[in-house]
Amino acid sequence: MPLLGGRSNRVWRAGDLVVKLYLNRADNPLFDNDPSREISALEALSGTGMVPALVASGQFEGCSWLAYSHITGAPWQSDTPHVAQLLGRLHDQSLMPDLPMGRNGSRQLEQQSAAILARCPQDEPLLALLQDLRPIGQVPPNRQRVLIHGDPVPGNLLAHDGTLTLIDWQCPQHGDPAEDLALFLSPAMQFLYRGTVLAPQESEAFLAAYPDPRIVGRYLALRPWFHWRMAAYCLWRSQGGAPLDRSALELEVQALRRSIIPSRA
Repeated sequence: MPLLGGRSNRVWRAGDLVVKLYLNRADNPLFDNDPSREISALEALSGTGMVPALVASGQFEGCSWLAYSHITGAPWQSDTPHVAQLLGRLHDQSLMPDLPMGRNGSRQLEQQSAAILARCPQDEPLLALLQDLRPIGQVPPNRQRVLIHGDPVPGNLLAHDGTLTLIDWQCPQHGDPAEDLALFLSPAMQFLYRGTVLAPQESEAFLAAYPDPRIVGRYLALRPWFHWRMAAYCLWRSQGGAPLDRSALELEVQALRRSIIPSRA
């Protein structure tokens, strides 16, 4: 039975198993799709309750696949403090070998965002708008890097039995934990996977529940760059004509405008 999930691969349920087939698609400028990293993450985090149990993996007609135990549950919908606590636990886990380094600090986020915008058609009307909304200032890199999921959006958070499990581990990194906070709080990602953005009180409750206030401070300082990068990504995605991506872009631009007003006052 086909399952709903991420927008990069094919996923089925087969009895007590979930089988994922990785599709060989063009490089995504923000979210990697590396089966070897997912296998490593499921093995490294086995027994923590944060990941499903890996059962098998292999190759099929030139594409990688893996199978893990099915968990009866539903995509996350509410209780942002629970997500904050889960991410806090994840960020305390030991680093895994052979993971790439994530973007760290405003300069690297700015470079990544500019590279995404360079992939968009130069006659796209919103391209000039996003270039005008480029954040100003500078936030230095975080010297301490941790294990981050790299894609903790609502569709990758499975609620079951009073707890949460993270799925879709194809892009974990050693990076700034503020990255995971930004991806979860992103209006675009909330809209695309949950159908609505977080209310202000939900975002505030999430940040209040995250265990390390220093990382919350980093997220708040880097928020304009995170919104700018996500807006650039949504613009790139929307070139395929998907109306949801265009709506997600508008939501992220609104958040970007709100985040840069204090720094430009």
